[in-house]
Amino acid sequence: MKKIVVGISGASGAVYGIRALSMLKKAGAETHLVISSGAAMTIPIETDMELSQVEALADHVYDNRNVGAAIASGSFGMDGMIIAPCSMRSLGAVANSLADNLIIRAADVTLKEGKPLILVVRETPLHRGHLRLMDLAARAGAVIFPPVPALYGNPQTVEQLIDHTVGRILDRVGVPNSEAPRWTGMPSG
Repeated sequence: MKKIVVGISGASGAVYGIRALSMLKKAGAETHLVISSGAAMTIPIETDMELSQVEALADHVYDNRNVGAAIASGSFGMDGMIIAPCSMRSLGAVANSLADNLIIRAADVTLKEGKPLILVVRETPLHRGHLRLMDLAARAGAVIFPPVPALYGNPQTVEQLIDHTVGRILDRVGVPNSEAPRWTGMPSG
């Protein structure tokens, strides 16, 4: 069973982290959730879910202020981490190893242990500072994964766009899923 940490930061797009939790549960992964204070405010604004409903999707929930939690140590043995959405503040903290909260400490541990860290950065347009931080995080080993919709599966709903993106994210942390349509090549004829 894969152990995956999910951090939900305060950027717009909490649905990506929430959907990741649902899909990880369906795939049989053990989930460890940390929600930032900004995300706690954003979730009820952007979704029809209460914070307690999001927390109920996870196997384990941690307070973001608890930098001594189990997931803050390399000996915990996580298989990867997803920060979805990843705010620019969280990106900057990851890029500069500023582990002042549990989301960032767990991300730092993920990198130092050589495990996949997926940063679903949610900002547009991007200025040079954002790009510099993405480059720093990528050089440290993070995967920069903006939620750019793929249209080759001919999605009909926003949910299909989100599921495809999250399915691809799960691919990157090694969790098999059937949510992302697979490219099979150009139609012949």
